[in-house]
Amino acid sequence: MNNVTRGVDTVDVVVVGAGQAGLSSAYHLARAGLGHVVLDHAPRPGGAWQYRWPSLTYGRVHGMHALPGMELTGADPLRPSSEVIREYFASYEDRFDLRVRRPVDVSAVREGDDGRLRVETSAGVWSARALINATGTWDRPFWPRYPGQETFRGRQLHTANYPGPQEFAGARVIVVGGGTSAVQHLLEIAGVAAETTWVTRRPPVFRDGGFGEAEGRAAVALVDERVRRGLPPQSVVSVTGLPLNEAVRAGLASGVLDHRPVFDRITATGAAWADGSRVDADVILWATGFRAAVDHLAPLHLRERGGGIRVEGTRAVRDERIHLVGYGPSASTIGANRAGGAAVREIRRLLTREPVGSPTA
Repeated sequence: MNNVTRGVDTVDVVVVGAGQAGLSSAYHLARAGLGHVVLDHAPRPGGAWQYRWPSLTYGRVHGMHALPGMELTGADPLRPSSEVIREYFASYEDRFDLRVRRPVDVSAVREGDDGRLRVETSAGVWSARALINATGTWDRPFWPRYPGQETFRGRQLHTANYPGPQEFAGARVIVVGGGTSAVQHLLEIAGVAAETTWVTRRPPVFRDGGFGEAEGRAAVALVDERVRRGLPPQSVVSVTGLPLNEAVRAGLASGVLDHRPVFDRITATGAAWADGSRVDADVILWATGFRAAVDHLAPLHLRERGGGIRVEGTRAVRDERIHLVGYGPSASTIGANRAGGAAVREIRRLLTREPVGSPTA
């Protein structure tokens, strides 16, 4: 762990976050010869992966693309993904001498002096000519609100703090959400729980057959179209559908993945629907996704009326000094790699203009 001391520093570029997107960006910044600092709030390498539940083994990871310049090879598919990727990220930081500063919490990014950005953190203030935001979504789990939610006498938890299936032994569990995490949770929990109920806002769509490059481009284009309009991004997975693998087919056949429409209200002992039906539960598990962790950018007023930050490529339309990597269409691991390189190319062009703060003729 790097020691953090308070102070003020001046750099060309600040990178916020040291997950896949942040490390990719740092790699390209180093190759471009741009002075930079990488700030990460986690206590150790691994990005959001270090917080994944132990039963999510590396062999079950939904797409993990190697960082630029260093492949991830020889990983045991039965090891927890949190361990495998944490070690990989740590080795990557060492090989390319990325010198991530941690733990550092970035509280606000504001307009600074002479056209620079003022980056306020728990370790002091940085003055930068540009900023790459690579904070992802893990720190902002989305908890929907339903009538009666506060009256539930059981346990409520989110994917962000899912402990693994052993915690649900003998329990009646409602899993809320229509994504990959909800399916993974259900397939694990069903083996130990007394009963599981799956509820979704929309009918889940399962994808049978291959998912090639053309399908991937089409899915990314749908996400990209939203952020270009200034709407909050949806995940790429949300528009690709749920892959039909052997475990999912078994879950459909057994009834574990039979879904119900989402309930109308939560009761003290479970959930209730408008038609009078009820389900008793000991636990409600919210597999309802995450939102982009960009609140520290609020002083720059980047959001559009639609609630999102409008971007062209990775560049924030309202401020060309800000690049969002791992946001919207670049939220996948391969997308984050490509976006890191693209952001650095644009920043290099920006910084090779007349230096910020220099006198005009």
